[in-house]
Amino acid sequence: MSRPSSQKFLGRTRPPRVQIEYDVEVNGAERKVSIPFVMGVMADLSGQPTEPLPPVAERTFLDFDSDNFDDRMKAIRPRVAVTVPNSLTGEGNLGLELTFECMEDFSPTAVARRVEPLRRLLEARGHLANLLTYMDGKVGAEDLVAKLLADPALLKTLAAAPAPAADAPADASTPSAEQGETTP
Repeated sequence: MSRPSSQKFLGRTRPPRVQIEYDVEVNGAERKVSIPFVMGVMADLSGQPTEPLPPVAERTFLDFDSDNFDDRMKAIRPRVAVTVPNSLTGEGNLGLELTFECMEDFSPTAVARRVEPLRRLLEARGHLANLLTYMDGKVGAEDLVAKLLADPALLKTLAAAPAPAADAPADASTPSAEQGETTP
């Protein structure tokens, strides 16, 4: 049994945007013949693959559409391996190896999450955004932060202090909300 043409399937599911017709004379009678518009693109979209690609003669055409795009990206596994100057510290170079599995992986935030120095900066940016949200509407909070930034000794002390554990029990010296006192 022959497999139905993908062009006929597309014609049934969604009409073609490009319709090509030409007049042909068959046995003395003119008739219009429609030609399907099929476009094939040959491209190496894998970048710098870890495994060698098969020869061009052995490759097949793949249908890409909005429904299967991420699946095709996972199958192709586009990869980039480069060395770039370290503009964060100004010293040496950074070796980067990025593999993309979906279109979201190309966003600046997704790339920054996968490069260690940029990931730390992205986390710091998130902490600063949280601090800004926390400070909103608090009287004197901006003055306290300005005082902290102006005093390098205090800043070093805070940077060297271990971060409090989120699930550690409060020690006895810290006043609790049950005692009627609140902490800022």
